[in-house]
Amino acid sequence: MKDNIAFRLYLATFMLAVATLLRAQQPATAAANGTNLTAEQVNDANIQLMRQDIRSERKKIVAVNVPLTDTEATRFWPLYDRYIAETIKVNDARYALIKEYAQNYKSMTDEQADKFIRRWVALDQDNTQLRLKFIPEFENVISHKKTALFFQIDRRVAMMIELQLASQVPVVAP
Repeated sequence: MKDNIAFRLYLATFMLAVATLLRAQQPATAAANGTNLTAEQVNDANIQLMRQDIRSERKKIVAVNVPLTDTEATRFWPLYDRYIAETIKVNDARYALIKEYAQNYKSMTDEQADKFIRRWVALDQDNTQLRLKFIPEFENVISHKKTALFFQIDRRVAMMIELQLASQVPVVAP
């Protein structure tokens, strides 16, 4: 069974990566309809669509890999949605930081570099604190083992997304 879960997680994560890449290559709906938007507005719209797709795929990955009874599901999914809503806030800050970085990475000063990396690490800590905050809440609606499984899956998917993101962000010019 463990191999089956690992394979399904791998397959779902692979599908998530493909969907993410395809979505990133598609123009935003407003831009495709001829609406006058700046390049930044089109990019922001594409990113928002991609993020929605990722959240949808992420939820599917959890649904496939965390076995829930009907009773557990009725309590789990509203809590999951609340957890994701708080995750979105952290990811909004991460996206804003990436946008700021993209504008400055070629000419970044030492001070800007220091602030950037400290803010990035702080966002990683925010994600960790969020998980720690929600562990007991999930343990109240599903078993401790299922909670552990959920957070393992959540972290693996987050790391896959992070890897995809990191591969797209250029490194600081020394």
